[in-house]
Amino acid sequence: MYVVYKLSRDQFSTLVVILVCLLFFASLLQVEAQSTELDRNARNEPARLHQADLLFHAGYSAFAKHDLQTARVDFQQVIALVPNMEEGHSALGAVLVQLGQYSKAIPELIRSLVLKPSDRTATMNLAVAYSQTGVYLKAITLFHRLKDEEMNDTAWPPDVLAAYARALAGTQRVSTAILEMQRAVTAMPSNAAMQDELGSLYAQEKNWAQAASAFQEAIRLDRELATAHLHLGVTRLAQGQLPSAIDELTIATKLLPKNAEPLLELGIALLTAGNAQDAIPILRRALELDPNSVEIKYQLALTLQSADQEQQAIPLFQQTVAAQPTNTQAITNLALALVQVGKAKESISLYQRALQLSPDDVTVYQDLAVAYIQESDIDDAIRELRTGLKLSPNDPALHYNLGLAYKLQDNTTAAIVELELCSKLDPALPDPHYTLGILYMQEGHFNRAAVQLRQALQMSPTNANGWAILGSVYQQQNKFPEAIAALREAIRQGPERPSPHITLATILAEQGNHTAAKEERKKAADLMRIAVNQQRATFETNTGDMQRQKGMLSQATQSYQQAIQDDPQYAAAHTGLAKVFEQEGKSAEAAEESRKADVLATPKP
Repeated sequence: MYVVYKLSRDQFSTLVVILVCLLFFASLLQVEAQSTELDRNARNEPARLHQADLLFHAGYSAFAKHDLQTARVDFQQVIALVPNMEEGHSALGAVLVQLGQYSKAIPELIRSLVLKPSDRTATMNLAVAYSQTGVYLKAITLFHRLKDEEMNDTAWPPDVLAAYARALAGTQRVSTAILEMQRAVTAMPSNAAMQDELGSLYAQEKNWAQAASAFQEAIRLDRELATAHLHLGVTRLAQGQLPSAIDELTIATKLLPKNAEPLLELGIALLTAGNAQDAIPILRRALELDPNSVEIKYQLALTLQSADQEQQAIPLFQQTVAAQPTNTQAITNLALALVQVGKAKESISLYQRALQLSPDDVTVYQDLAVAYIQESDIDDAIRELRTGLKLSPNDPALHYNLGLAYKLQDNTTAAIVELELCSKLDPALPDPHYTLGILYMQEGHFNRAAVQLRQALQMSPTNANGWAILGSVYQQQNKFPEAIAALREAIRQGPERPSPHITLATILAEQGNHTAAKEERKKAADLMRIAVNQQRATFETNTGDMQRQKGMLSQATQSYQQAIQDDPQYAAAHTGLAKVFEQEGKSAEAAEESRKADVLATPKP
């Protein structure tokens, strides 16, 4: 996530080049004096040295004019003519550093220092090249050698200070790196990329306020600096400022349309903001740009899981676990997705594997217990929950799930103990009160049941089933006005449910209001017919999905069409039919079915 800042062409002063040039001329005299000894048969030695001299002058002139490509060619020819000329290697290394070709610069600068270890310019350029290529320890060694030789580094150019800061950060000395980058920024306050790097260093220290300030300054200096928008967006996400984070990351995706990272971060921000449906296409686009990214696959899987698309999430979780076999979170999320699609048996071994990696993770014990419950292995579920409670005895969720497990064992006494303890540990939870209300009702303790259900409904007033049960409790207490009011609220909260109408019809009939009772029974019958049709549509759609996955497109089409006939409002059937049409190349039909699915899936105002 950190910017690799290319050194400016203007940073290395003309004075340094002149010094290199003077040293070159002195070396030429030495080479000329030794030329007879080096090559007695080279009659053209003076001409070769003269040509090297001319090329070096030309290279220096091009360098001074910032014509780096020409300077590079000239210095390469100098080295070809005089291979052991240290200044030629040093000058070529300097040009390559300026061009940002750090890997190519390194061997030239090493050769220069082999020939002349005291070359300060070559040492500085090599330190910068190491820093830019991530060889931080070697870079630090050279920077410190320069400091030791000079006693101070006040004369270092800003870009060299920045490279030093980068190397410090790369060796986990972030606090010192911040100080050095601050010096670089002070020396060159108009450099947006350095401001961005300073912000990134603050972000590593989780100093979000100063990081945001630095990124904002970078954007003020250069509104097209994509990395600054990206980094500011990530910082705003860390600060919990989601609208600002989404705005900045959206800008970054536009400035870097072929870069997966801004899309990944935008997807994470949208998911954090609760917009999983909006995040999914963003993350899919990121994966198209970087199909091998495990992080993108994992985030897309989490987003699909959050959007209740667990079936699509599972293959991505599996790929993440295959690439990162010790990633406990990925393993447990894969296991959870399997439980969510009814494959609890497959999840159990994954949860056990997660516990081998993280034996103190209480959440895994709880999730494993849920998987056992789904498989009707209540004894195993109770064992795992008790193990979790040894690690975290005051965990309300563990007590609640243990209460449910006891309830499934028909151990009402033990269940009530656990559920009451859960409600004491976390009084804001409605579920323990709701379940206690059901248990008390089953035990015939209607007063206690009513108290618990009322508490649950105060916390969760949209619980249609809770209102229906409370109505039944009032009916048992012969509190008919209260029962009718509770049942009418149950109908308002869950208009698709037939059972409150049936109970209400019974009470109305007992009161002699037979006309109203008949009307309620009719409503219940209509709703039951709709429910049956929905069950049929769901079954046919699931069948169609399996047939489509096996390539049985004709049979799948029939299943989806039957589902639509059973329940024309079932969006999933239209979606499945659209996918079949897409596979058959029927674009117009596919588009029409997708449109119908979107309309049906859109919440009504």
